[in-house]
Amino acid sequence: MRLVGLAARYLLIGAAVAYAVDWSVFELRGPAMSTVTVHKFLKTPLKGNKLEFDYLGTADESCSRTLFPQYAASTWNAPCWWLSRHKTRWESVDLQLPLTAGWSSRPSSASR
Repeated sequence: MRLVGLAARYLLIGAAVAYAVDWSVFELRGPAMSTVTVHKFLKTPLKGNKLEFDYLGTADESCSRTLFPQYAASTWNAPCWWLSRHKTRWESVDLQLPLTAGWSSRPSSASR
């Protein structure tokens, strides 16, 4: 058990050092940003627990030329190597219909 704890500690330290080096290279050479063209789809729920899938077209998404995701231009950017392998983006519509949106099961006293 002691060996597992020691291995986990070194693995965590190694990951932290790798991220720190990746971040410092990203910041020192200036934000190395690029764009990747992705395909966007919209997933919309329908009646009867069915889904409708709509193709929205292609769009350019920004990415960082790093090993890990980096924060630049006020947003987290996926690494370009990952985004170029995952070019499909799904957006989902979350329909929440209000139960009492101006409709009532009983008439109001003003309408009598």
